[in-house]
Amino acid sequence: MTGATSGLGRSMAQALADGGARVVITGRDADRTAEAAESIDAGRGRVRGIAMDVRDERSVADGVRQVLDDLGGLDVLVNNAGIGMRTVNPGFFTEPRGFWEVTPAGFRDVIDTNLTGYFLVAREVVPAFFAAGGGRIVNVSLNQETMVRKGFAPYGPSRAGSEALSRVMAADLREHSVWVNVLLPGGATRTGMIPDDVPEELREQMLDASVMAAPIRWLCSPAADGVTDERVVARDFTEWLSAREAGTPRKR
Repeated sequence: MTGATSGLGRSMAQALADGGARVVITGRDADRTAEAAESIDAGRGRVRGIAMDVRDERSVADGVRQVLDDLGGLDVLVNNAGIGMRTVNPGFFTEPRGFWEVTPAGFRDVIDTNLTGYFLVAREVVPAFFAAGGGRIVNVSLNQETMVRKGFAPYGPSRAGSEALSRVMAADLREHSVWVNVLLPGGATRTGMIPDDVPEELREQMLDASVMAAPIRWLCSPAADGVTDERVVARDFTEWLSAREAGTPRKR
């Protein structure tokens, strides 16, 4: 689980560990990642943290090798590491800026983390899936409306790119029994990506990060074997799953 020291990643790691899974979380800062892993684990011996910078292919290669050595294999990759609009515009929620006001360095950093990072980690993990005869990738995304919202460059485009990449991954990996799906909250969530000055009444209307718990558990469970190229909205997961089980056609 990449980028799991806080927010959605931490919530998903907690849900999986509580369900009995062995989980390795990653983050850029080794101390912070170790502290998060210890807190999530709560003495059960199921969660470990390692330092990994998803923008750096050498760091990714070293991190994946460490995970495989520690666990003896890997069943699921959750690509979640990401940075948001705060990195290029701290006041983006109330004072959106035009794309031309984003610095090239800021633009590249978001794309390198949110899109290239998904590619680099999946690229490194996939050979282990091939050797094991299968595996799963869950790529975390966001609402399509946010991808094209005014003032949301480069965050929106970075996630739009990750969704396109996910569909390519699903097509490329289907014959290898590696299932690839997209998971998103379904609305703004109360995480560190939201500016501190957002009014409390608006913050209260946002989703809690725990909305990701049920769908990530399902996507990692035997029930999701063979499920691929799906776009799962966590907020609507119960209805989505019911429709799927009933064989009702679903709009992607």
